[in-house]
Amino acid sequence: QVQLVESGGGLVQSGGSLRLSCAASGVYLSISPMQWYRQAPGKERERIATIAPGGITNYADSVKGRFTFSRDNAKNTVYLQMNSLKPEDTAVYYCNIPRYPDTWGQGTQVTVSS
Repeated sequence: QVQLVESGGGLVQSGGSLRLSCAASGVYLSISPMQWYRQAPGKERERIATIAPGGITNYADSVKGRFTFSRDNAKNTVYLQMNSLKPEDTAVYYCNIPRYPDTWGQGTQVTVSS
């Protein structure tokens, strides 16, 4: 059974940084594309970053240049380094594996104060 556990969220001031983690079990992340999504209050869940098994990344325009997606295959974990955070980044953040589209973790709350 595939399970995803996100962590690392918190309350930070505008301009601050956080690093989110997503640990997986039941699947080898080293051979899986991975995605980060976020869902702000009252809004649809949106995909903000992807990483291919080879490490190629893509980002939504809203986070490009500020967020960095990385992976540690030895720990079966992926990370989202978030810098220059803005109040509009406030959301619950989730990781996801495209071939398990219905598998979601509990998410981790990120709140950015102005």
